[in-house]
Amino acid sequence: MGTGSFVGIAIVATMLPAIAHADDPRDAAMRDAAARAHDSEMTRQLNLKAGVAARATGQRRTVLAGGGDYAAAMRAHDDEMARYARNRARYEHDMAEWRRAVAACRTGDYSACDY
Repeated sequence: MGTGSFVGIAIVATMLPAIAHADDPRDAAMRDAAARAHDSEMTRQLNLKAGVAARATGQRRTVLAGGGDYAAAMRAHDDEMARYARNRARYEHDMAEWRRAVAACRTGDYSACDY
């Protein structure tokens, strides 16, 4: 084993006790009622944020699955797809012009090199 392997093992061995005791109910830092209340409030806030995110995801799925205004969601989707197709066609056109200019420049038409 190389020196790097021993260093890696030493780092993991040092972190293992901290990882193993992260949720220890007998944690000395949680003996204080204020610390437990703070920890509980932090957990509650995280759960609230996760709940908001889950509800937002659920609402999007409901609209797409037929709940809510399905017709409006389909129109919005169709509009986005049409916008994408227009943008893609414009991109392809611009790339074709650029390729023609590059080809002309390489054949000696130096006026096309400024494209």
